[in-house]
Amino acid sequence: MMKLSCNAVDQIHGGAQCRFLGPQKRRPGYAPRRKAAPASVVPCGSSLKKKGIVAVVSDRGVVGAENGPGRVEPLSLADRLRQGSLAEDGKSYKECFIVRSYEVGMNKTATVETIANLLQEVGCNHAQVVGFSTDGFATTTTMRKLHLIWVTARMHIEIYKYPAWSDVVEIETWCQGEGRIGTRRDWIIKDYATGKVIGRATSKWVMMNQDTRRLQKVTDDVREEHLVFAPRELRLAFPEPNNSSLKKIAKLEDPAEYSRLGLVPRRADLDMNQHVNNVTYIGWVLDSMPQEVIDSHELQTITLDYRRECQQDDLVDSLTNVERVENAEAILGSKGTNGSPAASENRNDYRQFLHLLRISGDGSEINRGCTVWRKKPAR
Repeated sequence: MMKLSCNAVDQIHGGAQCRFLGPQKRRPGYAPRRKAAPASVVPCGSSLKKKGIVAVVSDRGVVGAENGPGRVEPLSLADRLRQGSLAEDGKSYKECFIVRSYEVGMNKTATVETIANLLQEVGCNHAQVVGFSTDGFATTTTMRKLHLIWVTARMHIEIYKYPAWSDVVEIETWCQGEGRIGTRRDWIIKDYATGKVIGRATSKWVMMNQDTRRLQKVTDDVREEHLVFAPRELRLAFPEPNNSSLKKIAKLEDPAEYSRLGLVPRRADLDMNQHVNNVTYIGWVLDSMPQEVIDSHELQTITLDYRRECQQDDLVDSLTNVERVENAEAILGSKGTNGSPAASENRNDYRQFLHLLRISGDGSEINRGCTVWRKKPAR
């Protein structure tokens, strides 16, 4: 197995992000809390007894989809340092992340934008490990020839416990087909220290021509390239019947109870697909939330339906209305198939809201959303 030492700064501040830690020298007067681990490559979420398929497998490289089965691609430095690994069957991918100081809010826990960014990151890293392009979000050889990209159509995230600063989270992800024009990607988020599920997410993606900006059907060639790494049997992050990820979102009609008008996309909000990144929409949705709810509740569930692209020169309005809490059984349901905990047993501890993002000038829909908030736990 490949061995590599990190520098001292990485050992102190980035240990949970780096898998290649060697023995640390003891400083005078300093007694470490635990013994240093031997210098070796250990896949995230695995024991030494397991023989899973690891992203870093040898000095030569990693097997890549584009070169065909059994072909080897050269390893990048990121591949060598990334703490992620494929499952034993190669059909899902896990990676660990430490929650950084700049990823938490006032209460020292990760923000929902942080969670969404980590989901996107582990999805992209999964695609790179199996050999998809780094030029776009999981584009295959055929997609690049035809100038095709993946864009988000729907995102649903549920967070049962927010990780705190310096906590380590383990995220597992996998992709599957979704009809003729799209694909889906699911995630399960765990507290690495306890193994408990602290969040789940699912998403739907559709294919767009990068030149014409029009949607296109997924061709058989792309489907074969993409789904060779998908589970053979349907696997869902939300397998429970009537779960909230299936909910249809109604359009919010004027007048809105709460609004934030004229939001301006920053240059940093644009991604490699030349439009505003899907995570930015989450912040815009929360911009029009009433402050009293932000102070007394925390976001448990967010569902976003993406209707159209947003460009840098667009002005955006964020609208929010209070909704009656629906599907209380799904929100208050006991432990689900994937281990999701019920945060509260009291329906009155929850608030639900309907959201709309639109272009300020002509009122065109950008995004429909729905959020569920739970009362903050007593400290």
